[in-house]
Amino acid sequence: MTALFLSCEHGGNEVPPALKHCFAGHAAVLRTHRGYDIGALDLFRTLAPLAQETTHATRSRLCIELNRSAGHPRLFSAFTNTLPGREKEQLLRFWRTYREDFTARVRACIKGGQPVLHVAVHSFTPVLDGVERTMDIGLLYDPARPGERAFCLAWRKAILHHAPGLVVRMNQPYKGISDGFPTTLRHTFPHHYAGMELEVNQKFAEHNKMNPRIAKALHASLAEVLAKGWSA
Repeated sequence: MTALFLSCEHGGNEVPPALKHCFAGHAAVLRTHRGYDIGALDLFRTLAPLAQETTHATRSRLCIELNRSAGHPRLFSAFTNTLPGREKEQLLRFWRTYREDFTARVRACIKGGQPVLHVAVHSFTPVLDGVERTMDIGLLYDPARPGERAFCLAWRKAILHHAPGLVVRMNQPYKGISDGFPTTLRHTFPHHYAGMELEVNQKFAEHNKMNPRIAKALHASLAEVLAKGWSA
């Protein structure tokens, strides 16, 4: 039986005391989509009872970007990129701990004979650079991996059954093969692992809470697809 793993890399906008100076005069940015994925943590908690393993972070992505790989030009933000090496290394330790702990749990599960389905829970701003994103939900996957495509197609169908009228698109507003934690894990685990990113429009979130109708539909549809015995 496939094990569901959930993660939420951008769940909060917290900044450690030692980094407060980096955001002096710019605290407002932490409350925007640049600082965290609004509503994602609330949705993650709604879906968590379905999962065998979960992990989430509440430190702002503007400290260090947990969904980017080592060496990525946006691993550090404009606010932390000029920090001294020692302070950057502390942030990298946090980044490594988050990713290595989750990776170890995936490895242990696969070694124990269970394939892993990983869903990374995110949200996206309705308007970026003046351009409106017209989808409500995006399901991101690697088109070269048939199992991921099949799962996302099944999940899309189930979502629309539970919430007719939603606009659910594949590999939008981002490409599923772009740099991200699931992308890294696909390379680490070429077999018995499937990774997707769930992206929900932040127009459905208010005060960091996801619209209950959307959250309920995503929970019910995910449970439905899992119950059908989908396998990575």
